[in-house]
Amino acid sequence: MTTTVESHTAMEPNILYFGTPVVLISTANEDGTPNLAPMSSAFWLGWRAVLGLGRRAKTAQNLLRTRECVLNLPSDALAAAVDRLALTTGSDPVPEGKQQRGYRFVRDKFGRAGLTPLASETVAPPRAAECPVAMEAVLERHHPVDDGGVLAFEVRVQRVWVHEDIRMTGTDDRIDPDAWRPLIMSFQHLYGLGPQVHRSTLATIPERLYRPDDDLERAHSV
Repeated sequence: MTTTVESHTAMEPNILYFGTPVVLISTANEDGTPNLAPMSSAFWLGWRAVLGLGRRAKTAQNLLRTRECVLNLPSDALAAAVDRLALTTGSDPVPEGKQQRGYRFVRDKFGRAGLTPLASETVAPPRAAECPVAMEAVLERHHPVDDGGVLAFEVRVQRVWVHEDIRMTGTDDRIDPDAWRPLIMSFQHLYGLGPQVHRSTLATIPERLYRPDDDLERAHSV
């Protein structure tokens, strides 16, 4: 049987959002009230995350000032709640660039999304109760991207909270990938995660071999 190989076509996509998990970042405003903002430019290495945020975003400003945040991961069941935060900002006045895109100022982001704030243990910003995963984190460093209009934030996770129904049965340190259904952003649209399509050889490596002992020791001391 012969296999047909598709040819490539050169193009210049406006954006390169091929699909990443949605994160709801909670931070503390100057008056102590919480801000909650959806984003999807994030990835994890051990117990650290790298977040891409516009310098003028309220979340970026709060993070630079307080050096604390919570990374709340919504499941695909929370797509409507996430979408209620679309085109909203915690900045007042609304930055010109966001005005042109139709954004408006919303003070109570948790209320707007219909999510419940829960007190965190190691940072000031609250967790979102309905999100199956919430990670309390502190800012380690930040780096300008290109002309500095976007910043890459490196944050270190200090505490991880999960709903019991995504914990792998019989373990205290593993998430069940068949139970965890992250919300995915792909080219500005929201998607769920389908079932496993192929067994992974990489999964034969015990997860404990990836544990970042230094960061975990620092987390235990908080």
